Amino acid sequence: MTVKVTERDDEHMSHEAVGHGIHIWDVHQQDVLVGMFHNENDAHNYKNELETLELQRQAKSS
Repeated sequence: MTVKVTERDDEHMSHEAVGHGIHIWDVHQQDVLVGMFHNENDAHNYKNELETLELQRQAKSS
């Protein structure tokens, strides 16, 4: 499983959000958007949670 955290670039945000200096971090799992966060730490915490759940699922199926 691949989980990535990326900061959304200005081209993919509204002009209002850019004007207000809002930053958004996207979390993608298997190249599918699964979460959007205003705080980078929250995005990384969610990524870690997804990875932990996947490891638990793999352990149960072994």
